[in-house]
Amino acid sequence: MVHKFVNFGEICLYLSQNQNVMYRPFVYGTSVSGDNFTDRVVETARIKKNFSAGINTILISPRRLGKTSLVKKVISEFDNSDPVIVFMDIYDCRSAHDFYLRFSQSILKALSSTTERLMENAKEFLGRLAPRISVSPDMTSEYSLSIGISHKDIDPDEILNLPERIAEKKGMHIVVCIDEFQQIGEFTDSLNFQKRLRGIWQHQQRTSYCLFGSKKHMMEKIFHSKRMPFYMFGDTIYLGTIPEADWISYVCSRFSTAGITISEEHAAEICRKVECYSSYVQQLAWNVMVNADSTVTDADVKNGMDFLVSQNEPLYVAKIENLSSYQLNLLRAICAGVNSGFTSESVLKKWNLGSKSNVTRIRSALIEKELIDKRDGKLYISDPVLRFWLTKYLQKL
Repeated sequence: MVHKFVNFGEICLYLSQNQNVMYRPFVYGTSVSGDNFTDRVVETARIKKNFSAGINTILISPRRLGKTSLVKKVISEFDNSDPVIVFMDIYDCRSAHDFYLRFSQSILKALSSTTERLMENAKEFLGRLAPRISVSPDMTSEYSLSIGISHKDIDPDEILNLPERIAEKKGMHIVVCIDEFQQIGEFTDSLNFQKRLRGIWQHQQRTSYCLFGSKKHMMEKIFHSKRMPFYMFGDTIYLGTIPEADWISYVCSRFSTAGITISEEHAAEICRKVECYSSYVQQLAWNVMVNADSTVTDADVKNGMDFLVSQNEPLYVAKIENLSSYQLNLLRAICAGVNSGFTSESVLKKWNLGSKSNVTRIRSALIEKELIDKRDGKLYISDPVLRFWLTKYLQKL
């Protein structure tokens, strides 16, 4: 039977009904999986080998390049028997105590197939800490778990050794994946906390770690400084953008499935406008798709980009509203194509950056705020859509 569709909405409805899942041609703002995941073949294979061999893995990249999606893709390719993989997100952890609770909770839940087994494991491996455990129904899984251990009862060494003790007892290997790992850099007495983690984890034989986060400069500070405890902790993988050719193929196929014609040139333009940043490619392609008729035009791509910028504008305004005039001037220079030589007399004068020492201070401040990034000794705006917006915004000041 041949189906004839009147519009894009009917196509999505038909595909959703026949695939028993909601059809989402482009996904952004969340991790992607299944056929929404594209490329990363080399990185996937390397991380899989690391997991299988018990090699610690550190993933570093700018935001919006799909680190979390990549790790979850790798996890999906294991049957979770050996190694057993634990995934946790510590974005909302604000202290070492928060971390210990999240760590123990995630380990126990991942290694317990039933509530009865969970209780047994908690009693066997954390019984001395007298944890308060509550289990309740959860919409997304069989149960949700909450572990409460008071500050006075916390034994950091016992908790940090929890996966290793379970792995030894059960004769298995465990990989612990921790998203937003850079959060530990903001804990009170962070340096000593990092020393404790490294001191315990480096001796574990049956447990390895995959550590990644969304703040590139903080991850680099934790893992690349010789003075920091996690220096040389494992295999560091820098995640770059997915090649344009792969994105073009992906975008064209998605438009084709939706019954909309898009040329390779327009697909390439979508990629180039956002410098192949994964989340932005998906978001911009979606903006173009929902407003296009049967065939994508130049106007559709332009309007899609304008809308993408307007969607993010409140975030960008909040990022720069408290910047000094010197900091804005440095951003203005970078947007104009100046990426190095900021301490030369000509650049200092033309862009009103003050003294050479002032440039060092404002550069450090802007890197800390994740507004600029340093690559190969040169400075760049850290976000391609932010750069697009800044170029227009700064002209008005």
